[in-house]
Amino acid sequence: MGQRLHLVFGGELVTPEKTVFKDVNDIHIVGIFPDYASAHDAWKAEAQRTVDNAHMRYFIAHLHRLRDEEREDSAAVDLG
Repeated sequence: MGQRLHLVFGGELVTPEKTVFKDVNDIHIVGIFPDYASAHDAWKAEAQRTVDNAHMRYFIAHLHRLRDEEREDSAAVDLG
């Protein structure tokens, strides 16, 4: 099994009811983490830091699921 990388990112949403960013050029990339626990800690810190803004949301993306070449249903694409 390869690395299980996780991306933590977030930004201001158009409305709190949907996950549409107000400005995709202003998305905050918190970082890429080697495991879910450290990604969750980073997500929680950013979510708590911005708790007063109802339009701010942070997310954890499971990067390892995007490129799992062992699985037939993987989103991996050969660009070569």
